[in-house]
Amino acid sequence: MNFIDKLSAAWARNDSLLCVGLDPDLERLPAQLRGQPDGIVQFCKAIIDATADLACAFKPQIAYFAALGAEDQLEAICRYLRENYPHIPLVLDAKRGDIGATAHQYAREAFDRYGADAVTVSPYMGSDSVEPYMAWPERGVIVLCRTSNAGGSDLQFLDVGGRPLYQHVAELVAQKWNGNGQCALVVGATFPEEIAQVRALVGDMPLLIPGIGAQGGDIEATVKAGRTANGTGMMINSSRAILYAKPEGDEDFAAAAKRVARETRDAINAARRA
Repeated sequence: MNFIDKLSAAWARNDSLLCVGLDPDLERLPAQLRGQPDGIVQFCKAIIDATADLACAFKPQIAYFAALGAEDQLEAICRYLRENYPHIPLVLDAKRGDIGATAHQYAREAFDRYGADAVTVSPYMGSDSVEPYMAWPERGVIVLCRTSNAGGSDLQFLDVGGRPLYQHVAELVAQKWNGNGQCALVVGATFPEEIAQVRALVGDMPLLIPGIGAQGGDIEATVKAGRTANGTGMMINSSRAILYAKPEGDEDFAAAAKRVARETRDAINAARRA
């Protein structure tokens, strides 16, 4: 099953547009897991098990693992996802951007080493920095377009032929780069008007939307701007708000994560059905 088909099936199966980000921070792990050699794996597995029935995708951020020299733990987590939840897309958030043989090696890292269904990439170096990923025709390539950080406007809002650069990127991906039909775009929840403009340019192409939860993006505005005619079309990501949810009563960290994930999923569903 290719990335788009798996994502579409996950939207329906879990009645969810929620993507759960896996950004493990050693300083924020539960006390009982700190200092354990496989603490990151234990933490992420518990989060995955608690939220798998609520998510349309999981998105590990590679930097949180690489900075700790914990790529082996990332491999174990990806393997756990593939073996136990093969119906849920695994998106490797790497934001790679290079050309030729180097881009091919990054693609091998994402698709062969980690077994990701999709990977995030930067379009700054142009089509030949994205093309090598297409050698895996069933895997997704998710291109940065209008990101959720404030500094994204430094480049993404530059005027290019009478319109901002991010719109040019959206149209370029939709019309020229999406030869295998497996491309998607990153558009931040902090800019709902721009989400709507991107949606108008790319039709039903999936959007990975960070920026809700800890970054403060508005769920209702995001959903109304980005949903497709059938009420899907988005992977709305939340990481820290779910991973480090404050337990209530006798909850442990996984139960707290499940509660916040369910609340987020339900808020998204309420907005897309309004």
